[in-house]
Amino acid sequence: MKVAILTANTKVYRGQDTDESGQVLEELIEDAGLEVVFRRALPVDREVLESVLASIADDEMADLILTTGGAGCNPGDCTPEATTAVIERPVPGIPEALRANAMQLTKRAMLNRGTAGIRGRVLIVNLPGKSHGARESLKYLLPELVRAVEVIQKEG
Repeated sequence: MKVAILTANTKVYRGQDTDESGQVLEELIEDAGLEVVFRRALPVDREVLESVLASIADDEMADLILTTGGAGCNPGDCTPEATTAVIERPVPGIPEALRANAMQLTKRAMLNRGTAGIRGRVLIVNLPGKSHGARESLKYLLPELVRAVEVIQKEG
């Protein structure tokens, strides 16, 4: 399975900070025997995020796109809005499960606005921006995300 990782963080994009969350996600994906085919930091900019998400999905560059960052309550956070704009079919159970699991670790999980959905044959999932939250969320979700991709890509 091919996975793309997008870090929505303007400071990381500008080289002013390290991409800890993206690195954590890449390590977990590779440890699971999956292939990271694309990993990039992007500015927290709705048009940029929409364009990159749509391009990766439409070109079927990846089977699963994971985003980290830009899904909180900061005024500029727009990853969920960008994701919602490009998906064709929402999968609300994924972010519901993510938040329910994370609430056991911290009440701040309720502030995560992440979403998930399908564009074409590609699953897109928003994960938390902090490396610890991204790690715990992906560890919890990954088996079901793999299953979801298998179902999405079934023929007929």
